[in-house]
Amino acid sequence: MDILFITSNRLGDAVLTTGLLGHLVDTRPEARFTIACGPIPAPLFRAVPRLTDLIALPKRRWAGHWVALWRRTVGRRWGLVVDLRDSAVSRLLRADRRVVYRMSGQGLHKVEDLGRLSGLTPPPSPRLWLDDAARTGAAARLGGPGPFLAVGPAANWPGKEWPADRFAELADRLTGPSGPLPGARTLVLAGPGEEARCRPVLDRLGPERAVDLVGRTDPLLAGACLARARLYIGNDSGLMHLAAAAGTPTLGLFGPTPADIYGPWGPHAAHVLAPDAPRPEERMQGLDLAVVEAAALALLARTGGRP
Repeated sequence: MDILFITSNRLGDAVLTTGLLGHLVDTRPEARFTIACGPIPAPLFRAVPRLTDLIALPKRRWAGHWVALWRRTVGRRWGLVVDLRDSAVSRLLRADRRVVYRMSGQGLHKVEDLGRLSGLTPPPSPRLWLDDAARTGAAARLGGPGPFLAVGPAANWPGKEWPADRFAELADRLTGPSGPLPGARTLVLAGPGEEARCRPVLDRLGPERAVDLVGRTDPLLAGACLARARLYIGNDSGLMHLAAAAGTPTLGLFGPTPADIYGPWGPHAAHVLAPDAPRPEERMQGLDLAVVEAAALALLARTGGRP
């Protein structure tokens, strides 16, 4: 059976769909997979079992990316098409079965909403398929056994970002001599172009205590690095979902976005909500350092540093 799996062009949303993909991998051992997604999350899927084609779709004018996908896939009859983008492509292909995702509007977490497509309760959790290249790359960049704290000070919108100087102070407290992770180095992760927003953390800790991974990983390599951390703390972002999918205790910081829909998923995850503010983009400024520190300590205590 050939399965076409069409997922997101955004990293976080793509990570959240990996649970559904993993369910198909596990329950259809005869299936071969073609995965279509945006260029940014594409490396996330390179080690999916029985992958026959990975199609990275940069957006084009006049929906040209969908035309390109149709041309790549129209010559085959598909046993199953899973379209999580609700595109016209899935309706124009020959397929024995189609599953098309549309948000339920019921206020469910995105993982639960996707789980409706498989009819499973609880829904399958997001996961990562790490390959040797990702593991080797992580070992080379981290340069030792740890322990590691990981932080994600950036996001795709400044209104979602907790002030970077508070990330710096929190990392200093957690990894200092009296913190719960004394002597741990701090992995600082973000995407290309986000270097300035991470600079306060890197400057505060210095090269001996921080590992600068800003703009220096792809999603799968980032996942392999995060899998070796004892705790991740970050804004609502794709990195947050990567950390949770990697099995790392993950604390998400939320202000203007709905944590009940996009919070980190799993028993080893938690989130903190910023207080209300006159404007949504001001909420993260009001999130107190002591509140985040207490949540981080509680998550470490609950998980023992690992789930």
